[in-house]
Amino acid sequence: QVQLVESGGGLVQPGGSLRLSCAASLFTLGYYTMGWFRQAPGKEREGVSCIRGSDGATYYADSVKGRFTFSRDNAKNTVYLQMNSLKPEDTAVYYCAAAGYYGVGCPPGQQYDYWGQGTQVTVSS
Repeated sequence: QVQLVESGGGLVQPGGSLRLSCAASLFTLGYYTMGWFRQAPGKEREGVSCIRGSDGATYYADSVKGRFTFSRDNAKNTVYLQMNSLKPEDTAVYYCAAAGYYGVGCPPGQQYDYWGQGTQVTVSS
């Protein structure tokens, strides 16, 4: 069964860093646009970043631009979200997702075909 499995979440102090991983099974994620989303308690799901399958172009929400980096390792069939200079407002459950999308920018959440189970990121002193 197709799966996306996130890992790497945890508790970190403000200003700290975490790297999230998302490993795919039974499909080749390099052919897909991959996205990271997050959802904080009481808030709507927010698109954080995506990496386009066709050419590896990356896009970021303004709230994370300059702090987060999305990368892809096709050999390991895994994508990563490096998160630096973390802030308390980054606290959320982070999800990765895959979309058969080949347009410009990041597709909206409803266009993603596969989702992971989520990993908790808590930024607190």
